[in-house]
Amino acid sequence: MTAGPLAGIRILEVGHILAGPYATMLLADLGAEVTKIEPPTGDLSRQVSDAYFASLNRGKRSICLDLTTDDGMRRLGELAAESHALLVNLKPSAIRKFGLTYDALRRWNDKIVCVAITGYGLDGGDDPAFDYVVQAQTGVASLTGDPDGPPMLPGYSAADNSTGMTAALGLLAQIVSGRGGQVDVSLRDVMLSQLNYRASAYLNEGTEPRRMPNGAHSYYVPAQLFPTAEGTLALFVTHDGFWRIFAAEAGIDGFPTMAERAQRRDEVLAVVTEVLSRDTAAGWEARLRPLGVPAAAVRSLPDALDATPEMVVTAGDFRLVGSPIRVLGYEPQYGPPPKLGEYTDATVTVGPA
Repeated sequence: MTAGPLAGIRILEVGHILAGPYATMLLADLGAEVTKIEPPTGDLSRQVSDAYFASLNRGKRSICLDLTTDDGMRRLGELAAESHALLVNLKPSAIRKFGLTYDALRRWNDKIVCVAITGYGLDGGDDPAFDYVVQAQTGVASLTGDPDGPPMLPGYSAADNSTGMTAALGLLAQIVSGRGGQVDVSLRDVMLSQLNYRASAYLNEGTEPRRMPNGAHSYYVPAQLFPTAEGTLALFVTHDGFWRIFAAEAGIDGFPTMAERAQRRDEVLAVVTEVLSRDTAAGWEARLRPLGVPAAAVRSLPDALDATPEMVVTAGDFRLVGSPIRVLGYEPQYGPPPKLGEYTDATVTVGPA
């Protein structure tokens, strides 16, 4: 079997809960050797549940170090000397206090890449910056939900997961450069970046962002959730070709151009809503998908997992969602999540788990 694309890459992780551990788990899935450095009390996610911890830490090894002691700091340096990168998600003062920056570790290894995940940047202070807080601060919550209701949050940790992926990209980019150095990724900056076209419309055109009913797209019409005879349908018509096909199947006349549909949004939505009420969400999906029109019935997570069994993998005693990155010829080996400190007494050199 082909080795993973990151085989031989050794990564240290120091952090808790989600963003950092998710980043390094994605890298472990691709073959990197990830060593999780935990305090004697362990990653806080161990206190949530075993399944929660497993969902972010499969395929890693765990070493317990007390970084408040001279011995712990010495061991950290020895591990850094044998590693390509260190990824940490703690508040900036703790990152500096425990010597988890490139400036602190370069004496051990001037090629090491140090990635810091923080709320507002390494120089942005220690204000609390949890996922939901950052979504509120950056405008994400204000854009989510129906106009007549309160601001809403998505049903998963969008800021943490997005920041984890971004940090993994930054880590790999710096490794590819062949230079050691500091990479700084913040939850705030990632979420602002992901508001790309919304932010651009405001910055360049003065368009005030606003919530749309039923999660409607601000540009495309019809592109939103619709009630049907049974269930809810997501329909996403992004260009005139999709509209022609959908309109022919649905028996709708008129509104041939994107500009006209946007200008006459309320009329279009009224017509489409009435037509979609004549069949179920599952029925419309079955009719539209073979025609190439983007449409799907709203499913529960259990239904979505049942529909994609190939995405469910086994890691030790846990069934988890597998890596979203598929590399031709490579099949990830999903190891179990590590027991707390199970490799603490192993030799310093980081090698295959």
